[in-house]
Amino acid sequence: MRILLTNDDGIHASGLASLEKIARTLSDDVWVVAPETDQSGLAHSLTLSEPLRLREIEEKRFALRGTPTDCVIMAARKVMKDNPPDLILSGINSGPNAADDVTYSGTVAAAIEGTLLGIRSIALSQHYNFENHGRVVPWEVAETHGPELLKKLMNMDLPQGRFLNVNFPNCKPDELKGITVTRQGQLTHGLQIIEREDGRGFPYFWLKFGRRAIPDHIETDVGALNNGYISVTPLMLDLTDHKLHDELSGLFEG
Repeated sequence: MRILLTNDDGIHASGLASLEKIARTLSDDVWVVAPETDQSGLAHSLTLSEPLRLREIEEKRFALRGTPTDCVIMAARKVMKDNPPDLILSGINSGPNAADDVTYSGTVAAAIEGTLLGIRSIALSQHYNFENHGRVVPWEVAETHGPELLKKLMNMDLPQGRFLNVNFPNCKPDELKGITVTRQGQLTHGLQIIEREDGRGFPYFWLKFGRRAIPDHIETDVGALNNGYISVTPLMLDLTDHKLHDELSGLFEG
């Protein structure tokens, strides 16, 4: 099996190194096309206003000055065009990509792009905690449990237009409660604007995150993570609300 790895944290991210360890237990044909720099929060964006710059770091390993979506397209249409990947793994993201946050996520967007190209795709993220004002990411959770999980998911037939979003909880590997299939949860919006002033007296702004799950049920991705479970969420490209579609259609009949 030919596997493509990408992410949104960048080519030098620790999570990508962990994903490479996992992928090499599954295949000896592993390729990497990842962003040159951190592209977190860019969602499913394309680079249209400037050229893409591709740099070969070593055999089967490339850095692209572009977004995660750009990376998947570059891999499928250029780097691996003569023999495209059978599987795309995107991650492992530093921090969860669950609930509404999947709409912001470059990690998830890479899996979306792979799915649009007809390639089986899985997004992976690792929850973390803060200690001494810094992130502590337990990559060993994903490294320990990821290989067996992915072996099962790789053998599953996914319907067209579907992909998988996997989140690993913040715990020790031996504290994992299990694996559960979840639905997408919901978060409070919680985003605020923090205003500051530079040395010349001009204002500048930061986004401040303060989001929480509503409600925190075990059957949701957020609830599973908060209760020590690996969350596996099947997602789809079709965003149509089919029930509302039928209701709206009735407004214009006759």
